[in-house]
Amino acid sequence: MATAGSLQQRDYAGKIAVVTGAGSGIGRSTAKLLAQRGAKVHLADINAESVEKVRDEIRLTGGDAVAHTLDTTDADAVEVFAAAVFAEDSAVDLLHSNAGIGHGAPIEDTTIEDWRRVIGVNLMGFAYMMQAFVPRMLEQGRDSHVLNTASMAGLTPSAGMAVYATTKAAVVGMSEALDAELGSRGIRVTALCPGIIDTAIVKDSTMRGRIGARQDKLVDFYRKRGTSPDVVARQALDGVKHKRIIQPSPYHQVMPMWIVKRISPRAYQALNRRVFKLLFPAGR
Repeated sequence: MATAGSLQQRDYAGKIAVVTGAGSGIGRSTAKLLAQRGAKVHLADINAESVEKVRDEIRLTGGDAVAHTLDTTDADAVEVFAAAVFAEDSAVDLLHSNAGIGHGAPIEDTTIEDWRRVIGVNLMGFAYMMQAFVPRMLEQGRDSHVLNTASMAGLTPSAGMAVYATTKAAVVGMSEALDAELGSRGIRVTALCPGIIDTAIVKDSTMRGRIGARQDKLVDFYRKRGTSPDVVARQALDGVKHKRIIQPSPYHQVMPMWIVKRISPRAYQALNRRVFKLLFPAGR
């Protein structure tokens, strides 16, 4: 007789999932967890070698996965990707739009090209995914869910992260608006807001000025103190299960600052300034 635990482990059996940024980090963890729970997973990443490796890892454990090489900043390529997924499987039960890049710099060290690049990946890439997939999901004849990876920075913007926080706050707003629009039509939307996670995002981020000067120390901090992306994946799917509009992860990192900001924006900003000066003193 099946137990509640065993049923939960196969709660995605027969379902179709799509995960972008699936070659590493949170996307990799979410894709592998979905496959473990029975989903067929379409994996997409700009790095063909990485996404094919994740596909092979899933298949070695008996899961079902298809690898796609995709640049989410190319609207035409995203449309072709969506068409291919629906041609093969006719439906998407969970769309995890996750591909993203990091950025940290004082505004005087930030370039216009930084803005264009980060907005292109972290905002327009998500917009292209919504436009390519959601209309098709509305027509597929069964309920579904969109999971958008935003960030703690989208809830509690930090000094020195104006470019990154702008895009992630926009993803939170996008998710809230789409959930309000689509909820009665069978599609729920969740904004996943991770905190300090042990992935390569800090190492791969563009960092300039006094923040860039401490990038190696930030990488080391995230490696030693960051939460496993496997934890984020589990909490993300819990947020989907319970139809949460915003899913912080892990709670102990995200919630305290978010609560302070909601209670007293002035107190949050004072703390924000103090932390920035402490971590990145002027002249270094």
